Amino acid sequence: MVENRENNNSHSRRSLTLHFISVMATQTQTQSHPNTTIDPNSGFCSHSRTFHTLRPNVPLPPPSHPLSLTDYAFSLLPAAATTTSALIDAATDRHLSYSLLLRQVQSLASSLQSLTPLSKGHVALILTPSSLHVPVLYFSLLSLGVTIAPANPLSSLSELTHIVKLAKPAIAFSTSNAAKNIPSLKFGTILLDSPFFLSMLDDDETVNRDSRAHRVEEVSQSDSAAILFSSGTTGRVKGVLLTHRNFITLIGGFYHLRNVADGDPHPVSLFTLPLFHVFGFFMLVRAIAVGETLVFMQRFDFEGMLKAVERYGITYMPVSPPLVVALAKSELVKKYDLSSLRYLGCGGAPLGKEVADDFRGKFPNVEIGQGYGLTESGGGAARVLGPDESKRHGSVGRLAENMEAKIVDPVTGEALPPGQKGELWLRGPTIMKGYVGDEKATAETLDSEGWLKTGDLCYFDSDGFLYIVDRLKELIKYKAYQVPPAELEHILHTNPEIADAAVVPYPDEEAGQIPMAFVVRKPGSNVTADQVMEFVAKQVSPYKKIRRVSFIKSIPKSPAGKILRRELVDYALSSGSSKL
Repeated sequence: MVENRENNNSHSRRSLTLHFISVMATQTQTQSHPNTTIDPNSGFCSHSRTFHTLRPNVPLPPPSHPLSLTDYAFSLLPAAATTTSALIDAATDRHLSYSLLLRQVQSLASSLQSLTPLSKGHVALILTPSSLHVPVLYFSLLSLGVTIAPANPLSSLSELTHIVKLAKPAIAFSTSNAAKNIPSLKFGTILLDSPFFLSMLDDDETVNRDSRAHRVEEVSQSDSAAILFSSGTTGRVKGVLLTHRNFITLIGGFYHLRNVADGDPHPVSLFTLPLFHVFGFFMLVRAIAVGETLVFMQRFDFEGMLKAVERYGITYMPVSPPLVVALAKSELVKKYDLSSLRYLGCGGAPLGKEVADDFRGKFPNVEIGQGYGLTESGGGAARVLGPDESKRHGSVGRLAENMEAKIVDPVTGEALPPGQKGELWLRGPTIMKGYVGDEKATAETLDSEGWLKTGDLCYFDSDGFLYIVDRLKELIKYKAYQVPPAELEHILHTNPEIADAAVVPYPDEEAGQIPMAFVVRKPGSNVTADQVMEFVAKQVSPYKKIRRVSFIKSIPKSPAGKILRRELVDYALSSGSSKL
């Protein structure tokens, strides 16, 4: 009874949304330029000094149409998907079908409306490891107009205090283990492993009562959807405020220009990404919108991931570069049948050409599609589409649909043409509203014309492909030269005796800064610091040479795979040793 009603409700929402999509004019942030100054190969406009997307326009709901991200994602869901598994927990092998997912989302939303004071505009802190409950919780809260603020469940008391100060949540959702550091909030904390929460997932009585007595407030696309926390690699964590429209635009682009597992009758994704991170969040919504089956890992371990690929016939994985390195170098991959894999979507940090080549040598039938985005851009700002584009080694693809870009000289402020390096600026409908609780940082990052200053040193080539050189703030200033750490890391990753590596600036009285490498040896390797330095010196200009080496057990990284260079610099300065 409930399932039929839910399917009918879902069908009504789908029909309504698709009606608006079908009758509207195609929406784009960047309209066709009235003159002929846009280069059709690079997208560069010589008149405005701006790069325009080369992607086709995609249909989107009119911005004025009331619509939540939940209703939009469910409206795209293929009808055939309702008979398949939506979510699988790799640890327990528990499956959640699409029909049950839709029913639980409605039940939880109705229960929260009836049993808590939560309403549109409130912020909900979410502090939990990945589980089958998390997508249900996200979609339910978003459908009510509640702003979700998911954070790392391993956050320290100090980090969590800072997050709460920024986001100002009225309520928290957590697990018993992760809830200990959550302060007292206005509406308290609901535990996802409690009988109370579990009862709300399947409460027919509340759903029936809700359908008669309650009406969810209309959610505007301009309403806040999520506060996602930046990784904090160069300072304290910031809360990035993103709207329903930001994500609707992003998901609409992925849906209409989808490339992953095209032609696959039923793609199966493995999620090793944390769902509180922007990459994991928007890839979760994208996967649901296209009807994929998602396999979750509660705790990541490399061999467990290989077992899951074999067991569930995984066809697609969104990954960060360290995982590509591990797949290319590990001998464990030979123990498992990974033949189902067809595509890796790589983001979070630059992926070196050599690493990509090593991976393709080992997995010739698996395509790697790189992408680029920031929390501040809602995720994907550029990406590779199709096997031809994936051959552009080292590129993160072309500018995403609806997006504009500039390459700006950090010294003069001049907007630069293709082939020249500068800071990447982005503008488009996925760009954040700003940083919550930090007007100064918002003003420094977003200019008056809506341009987001990414802080990344980049360039576009003559065919409109974007290349990330490094973070501007992470460039090593050796005498009068600028040394990009990522370039040296890519070279180190090609050494068969090195499992992982990171390069940071180390203060030097004569040079100002020198490149210092932190190296993780492969098991059984006795490679020395002199050998590491010599290996790099043979492949770079003299000013780029590694001049100091420390061996370490593992490279500290954010959940997205970004190297936490600040920790390594502090570590190097405090130890002053050549061995750690």
